[in-house]
Amino acid sequence: MAGTDGLLFAYVLDGAGGGREVDWAGIEQWRPSDGVLWVHLDRTGERASGWLTDETGIDPATAQTLLMPVANRPRVQRIGDGLLVVLRGVNLNPGSDPDDMVGVHMWIDAGRIITLRRRRLMVGVELRDLLVAGAGPKRPSDFVAELAGRLLEPMIPVISDLDDAVDRLQAELLDSGKSELRAELRDIRQEAINLRRYLAPQRDALSRFQTEQVSWLSDLDRAFLRETADRTLRFVEDLDSVRERAAIAQDELNNQVNDQMNRTMYLLTVVAALLLPPSLLTGLFGINVAGMPGTETGWAFAAIAVLIPVLAVVEFAALRWLKLI
Repeated sequence: MAGTDGLLFAYVLDGAGGGREVDWAGIEQWRPSDGVLWVHLDRTGERASGWLTDETGIDPATAQTLLMPVANRPRVQRIGDGLLVVLRGVNLNPGSDPDDMVGVHMWIDAGRIITLRRRRLMVGVELRDLLVAGAGPKRPSDFVAELAGRLLEPMIPVISDLDDAVDRLQAELLDSGKSELRAELRDIRQEAINLRRYLAPQRDALSRFQTEQVSWLSDLDRAFLRETADRTLRFVEDLDSVRERAAIAQDELNNQVNDQMNRTMYLLTVVAALLLPPSLLTGLFGINVAGMPGTETGWAFAAIAVLIPVLAVVEFAALRWLKLI
């Protein structure tokens, strides 16, 4: 736990895939000649926010952006020879929805990498483990490419699950047409929209990253970032496909419901039309006034009882002949 300290961990990269872990004292004693410094902070930590604001030399407006309690939309902004980077990944914390995405704010220049998060983000731990194993990033640009790629990895099963869920609902829709599927389709569309909301700007941010003219970004680094941006684009396209397929399935479900309602209304209309003349007849003979025919005739009720179904049959035949039913 970072507590009020805010330092999660820090490493000085050795340029060969490894790194040396340092504490606050090591961070304060660090010099650019020692190697690239990576500091991973919890931005709610008091000492972390004070160090970032007062001791890094980053301008106050940029420092405040890095310390914002709510993650911004993904973006890249060049400030001098450094870059302010905001990226997002799916939320894999227990009890959280994947589309409730967690963000990481970064400041990157030729000699420093400063990453800040508020909620737990597994990618930071993964990069630390790579450094410990000697297989981590060697330069700041490697770090960004590796981090962006690892932010994408958890999205693969999430998007795959969404795709499978749409396939299942489409199959159930064809088999049964259950109206209960509407809520599931709505949830899938909502999740796809929420994921795309941040993934599309992240693709744009990575595309802009590779075009920024900073001294420490090589052509090879730009190629790696371009590949990551292309992967992000493919995920965005997959989310668009899921959203469109869910929308088509929901439209089909709505059409089935509307067809069922139309058939019901049609049946009720036919029944009402068949009962209209008999209802008129029974209403007419139900008038309790003088002069009503049949009141003194014993077979009058039987005649009316026979006449009513005869009228219904005649009307049904007439409607069929007119091709109204």
